[in-house]
Amino acid sequence: MDLPFIVATLTRRGLLTPGSPVRVASQLNALRTWGWSLAGELRQAAARDPGRPAVIDEDGVELTYHDLLDRAERMARSMRAGLGVQAGDRIGVLCRNHHGLIETIVAATLLGVDAVLVNTGLSAAQLGTVAEEQRLRLLVHDDEFTERVLGLPAELSRLDERAREELVAGALPGELHPPERDGRIIVLTSGTTGTPKGARRPTPSGFGPLVSIIDRIPLHARNRVMIAAPIFHTWGFAALQVCLALRATIVLHRRFDPAATLAALTAHQCDALFAVPVMVQRLLEVPPPEPRPPLKVVAVSGSALPGGLAPKFMDVYGDVLYNLYGSTEVSWASIAGPQDLRQAPTAAGRPPHGTRLALLDDDGQPVPDGRVGRIFVGNEMLFEGYTSGANRETHDGLLDTGDLGRLNADGLLFVDGRADDMIVSGGENVFPSEVEDLLAQLPQVREAAVIGVPDPEYGQRLSAFLALHPGETLDPEAVREYVRHFLARFSVPRDVIFVKYLPRNATGKVLTRELRRYYG
Repeated sequence: MDLPFIVATLTRRGLLTPGSPVRVASQLNALRTWGWSLAGELRQAAARDPGRPAVIDEDGVELTYHDLLDRAERMARSMRAGLGVQAGDRIGVLCRNHHGLIETIVAATLLGVDAVLVNTGLSAAQLGTVAEEQRLRLLVHDDEFTERVLGLPAELSRLDERAREELVAGALPGELHPPERDGRIIVLTSGTTGTPKGARRPTPSGFGPLVSIIDRIPLHARNRVMIAAPIFHTWGFAALQVCLALRATIVLHRRFDPAATLAALTAHQCDALFAVPVMVQRLLEVPPPEPRPPLKVVAVSGSALPGGLAPKFMDVYGDVLYNLYGSTEVSWASIAGPQDLRQAPTAAGRPPHGTRLALLDDDGQPVPDGRVGRIFVGNEMLFEGYTSGANRETHDGLLDTGDLGRLNADGLLFVDGRADDMIVSGGENVFPSEVEDLLAQLPQVREAAVIGVPDPEYGQRLSAFLALHPGETLDPEAVREYVRHFLARFSVPRDVIFVKYLPRNATGKVLTRELRRYYG
């Protein structure tokens, strides 16, 4: 990445500003010594802005950057001295969004320990499989998960919230030096079809990844940011990385509640919100506060943006919505800004600076604009493979996302869905997202999902699951006629099933395996 672009972007976003020579020197030294791991990012923030609020929890805990670093270092020293945790070990982190989660991850990176971010929605059986496959040395968990972890092997050390606080309080004095090996953050894939895989996230090598994002999403130094997306997920963790680099004040709630989120955004005068699309949808279902929170950025990722949601949200909260398309494996591929989303509400956007994007056919050849192809991505933050040793297909340095999409004449990317989600009905290819987006525009429909189910005549047929707004009704044949009016006959769902809500995982993705259980 070119230096002029980095300098210009850092200046534009308020990161290159005059300051105390001693603090600036200490800040740069922290990055030189510790790099761009979470430990390095927190150290540089504490060096430059030690008294600035770093984290505000919903339970009233407010920590400055100095306090947050001190607590993370104390926890690291106690894990090393009291629990024997050392570089190369792996610890599991089963926590919702709160200051203890951040402290634990930073403590791991201070020691060169791999931190496995565990999805809070996993069952007890899945937790056991993850603990075994990831060879966990220690599991740090919130109190609410105590019963769920009881069945884990006895040799796996566990820390609940009280034990974690005791570690922090009882830490012995000592020095922490950069570890010989960098610890890795391991993010579990969403696991919508079974036990999730562990994906090793790389440590940024410099300013490049940060400026790629903040060039397109106007986040600034010292912003006040609420991270509603779960930090155990790639998008929430990326938000944490960006916030620490920006020396932002981070507002956290353990669980998402739309009314509580709007109240917190207003009370803390937040400039930005990181969320997943279903959260944005839920925000529209409660009355907007007066006055509105002073949001300048609402950045979403983690699942597809339903058709019609973007303009509806921006009509209420202003043109502040940014949609980042990416995955655990490729980090980011493209970003759509408010202007893009006004023009094309389901757009995934354009690649940011330093990102390569290619749409290829099955023979690895580029497809023309408007044609569907496999999405391949290259950037500085491609994952380092799965912990099992497996990897994904690459082509000319670009990584396969597993998604299918197309580019329009203006260079906007549209994602049609997972390659393995495509429905083949009567020899015709149907992308569920196209039908879902259309159904979501019905005023009676709160949310929609479409899957393919076995059919003796057509191979597969479409099944639409609709959750309606309270008090609304729809006739199945009217739904079919509506789809038939806009799409080809093979895109019309033969089955229309009404449900109270769609089953989703903690990152907002619909659990299609749960929908398939309707058919036995």
